[in-house]
Amino acid sequence: MIKTTRFDAADYLDTEERQVAYISAALETGDADFVRDALGLVARARGLGEVAKNAGLNRESLYKALGESGNPEFATVMRIVRALGLTLSARPAARGRTSRRRRVA
Repeated sequence: MIKTTRFDAADYLDTEERQVAYISAALETGDADFVRDALGLVARARGLGEVAKNAGLNRESLYKALGESGNPEFATVMRIVRALGLTLSARPAARGRTSRRRRVA
């Protein structure tokens, strides 16, 4: 019988550079679920307990917010981002990817 081990992407996010690149890639997709999952993976890679403490959350709240069915408030996301030692910034979207506003008469 072949012995296998469970795959955990957090094991491969072992440097700050990889973690930042992964979160950046998630943000660029615009997919809120992907961003939530990326923050969760990086938090696990760094240690949920420590990230929760730095974010001013208890471990269970952090786990629920970043879990598969989690829907954290933006304020919570910002606390987590700061706890990870990161900042968010904006830049113009690539041409063709911007949303157009509808004119209201």
